[in-house]
This record gives sequence, C-alpha cells and structure tokens, in this order.
Amino acid sequence: MSLKLIGVATMPKCVPIKDMRDTASFARMVETSPEPITVTKNGYDLFVALRSDEYDKLCRERAKAQFMERMLIAEKERSEGFLVASDESVAKLRRQHGL
Repeated sequence: MSLKLIGVATMPKCVPIKDMRDTASFARMVETSPEPITVTKNGYDLFVALRSDEYDKLCRERAKAQFMERMLIAEKERSEGFLVASDESVAKLRRQHGL
C-alpha cells in the first residue's frame, strides 16, 4: 500500500547571495522551483526571487483585493446613506460656483 500525500507544502528554498554568482544555475533554480527562492546575506533574508509569471499573478491578486476593498467601502457608504445622485451633485456644484 502506498501513501499519497495531497497538498503537502514544499519547504521554502533559501540560498546565500554568493550562489547568485553562477547566474545560469541560479536562473534555472528560480525557473524550476515551485516556490519563490529566498536569497540570504549573513543568514538574514535579503530578497525573494520568483518567476515573472508568479509575480504577474501576485500583482493581479493584489489588484483584485484592492478593487474588492474599494467595492466594500462603496457598498458600506451606500447602505449608510452617503449616496448622492449625480444630477443633485452637479446642481449643488453649479449653485456653489454660480454656473
């Protein structure tokens, strides 16, 4: 009987900054790693390297989260009665500025 592990997270890969000297090897490591690579200096995290498609995915997810946050704020404002019809708002601005 074989045991199959599903959804097991891989250990994050950490490499010292000196390993970047061999750029081809480092690039291959980043391209083939399922997880981002943490680059360290003197035992401390310095930066993280990841494939560009993973970076694009993170950017899209962040943009979606920001959009949803703004939508929730707008929905809250609407439910609390802060909604003003555009024609009323324009009329108020015209009155204020004598237009």
